[in-house]
Amino acid sequence: MGAQLRVYKRRIQAVTATKKITKAMEMIAASRIVKAQRKVAASQPYATELTRAVTAVATGSDANHPLTTEVETPTRAAVLLITSDRGLAGGYSSNAIKAAERLRERLASEGKEVDTYIVGRKGVAYYGFRERKVADSWTGFTDNPAYSDAKRIAAPLIEAIQNETAEGGVDELHIVFTEFVSMMTQNAVDARMLPLTLDEAAEESTRKGEILPLFEFEPSAEDVLDALLPRYVESRIYNALLQAAASEHAARRRAMKSATDNAGDLIKSLSRLANAARQAEITQEISEIVGGASALADATAGSDK
Repeated sequence: MGAQLRVYKRRIQAVTATKKITKAMEMIAASRIVKAQRKVAASQPYATELTRAVTAVATGSDANHPLTTEVETPTRAAVLLITSDRGLAGGYSSNAIKAAERLRERLASEGKEVDTYIVGRKGVAYYGFRERKVADSWTGFTDNPAYSDAKRIAAPLIEAIQNETAEGGVDELHIVFTEFVSMMTQNAVDARMLPLTLDEAAEESTRKGEILPLFEFEPSAEDVLDALLPRYVESRIYNALLQAAASEHAARRRAMKSATDNAGDLIKSLSRLANAARQAEITQEISEIVGGASALADATAGSDK
């Protein structure tokens, strides 16, 4: 076997091993998408009803609550960025980071300082490499988040917006995550969680033909809002984590399928080159044999004379 043919065979073996790995990762990601979609669907009714309840309490009372009242001149905002802990998911994390950068620029143009909170090692690494300050970060659960993770994330954010006059307090709370639309489409979006935009929530209920119920508050509307709004933030963050997890699995499945297809194409190309090299070796050997036989025949004929 010639040296060139050995090189092609080694490359084919290496690419074949890589193809097996990417195919396995594609199948694993595909199986996890279904579970993540079910969790998203299961969390949606609770988040929707909780939003309606909070909206009804806020619009049905004249409570001046810090979590529902717009600050006249907001100067500080918190941004929660959700990325992944692992790579090999195409542009999933980079798209979310780009959306967060655009939001940061927009808030800065409005004269607001931005405190960044990050979920996922990819986002932490991005900000750490650029030596940017991060208010807080959480890692280790992005592909399978639990409600307890959402509560841990929500706690410092709620404290920051409640202590708007103290050091570290903020006037607004934004979240950047990847919305799961379908197996082929996932969009990086940003949304303002707090203060709650009551007009938009009420308009959405009106479009759906829903009538917000009337409540009597015991002991007061402020106490009800104090109890409901932290849970509202937790549910919004949990839903965003679940959508981000489903998007991560979908992006990884798509990236691994592309890698598997590319590996298959490369194996075909290398196989053709290996076949061509083998054919060249065979042709050369035949030429050498024919040349040697011809030289031997000429030598024999010369000796006979």
